[in-house]
Amino acid sequence: MKTINVMKASLLAGGMLMMSALNAQELFVFSEPASNMPARSISGKITGKFVKNRRIEQRYNPEIMLGLNKKWMVHGAVSFSDMYTEKLRFESGKIYAKYRFYSDDQVHRHFRMAAFGEVARSRNIMTYDELSLDGDQSGVQGGMIVTQLWNKLAVSATTGYLYVTNARPKINRNAFVYQGYHYSLSAGHLVLPVEYKSFNQTNVNIYAELLGQRATDKNRYFIDFAPAVQLIFHSNAKLNIGYRFQLAGNMYRMANSGFLVSFERTFLNAF
Repeated sequence: MKTINVMKASLLAGGMLMMSALNAQELFVFSEPASNMPARSISGKITGKFVKNRRIEQRYNPEIMLGLNKKWMVHGAVSFSDMYTEKLRFESGKIYAKYRFYSDDQVHRHFRMAAFGEVARSRNIMTYDELSLDGDQSGVQGGMIVTQLWNKLAVSATTGYLYVTNARPKINRNAFVYQGYHYSLSAGHLVLPVEYKSFNQTNVNIYAELLGQRATDKNRYFIDFAPAVQLIFHSNAKLNIGYRFQLAGNMYRMANSGFLVSFERTFLNAF
């Protein structure tokens, strides 16, 4: 009996190591994959975004994520920033949900598709053309994600439509963008470790993402490039460092480039 239990434990550990090896490189920094976090897990995440205008402006997004089951996950987040004021203040809250409706899982590769929706409420007034529910505007969005994994390489594409619900100004009511679609093409590659031997090994992943947006009520658009590096510790803690900058566009934006730093901790079998 003891031998059987040891064998079961070894197989379970081996399976978890394999899943870590397969899935680590699709934990994109600037976008979401079609895959979900593990069922019955909870993650806490804090993200800092930094841009330079007249001064260094900052935004912090504390976030709680729940893996309800293998198909559903939800996020809840708030934001604090000094991007619209001289001092740091609370500015917004949002809820995000994702449903994975298709999965073709095979050894060392998988293909997955998911749909997502998000709603946000912000205290900020319309100031820029760029559409964002991370603290800048109130609104709703929905879209789809497809993700393909081959061994140590993951590629993902996202498209969605976003509608801002902020009140229009009384004068020049069409001064800002209020709706449009966004898209991304992301790639991630597992660099280290070369071979998985222990949960204590640190994963190193590198990412390259193209992030775009085009308004449908005005002739405005942008395309950004966002490289990033990611460290995963003990298979449950993640540190992201990324830089995003504009390649082309004519939108009036808060900034055309900026840094992102985030840390996330996951708790498995939390409920």
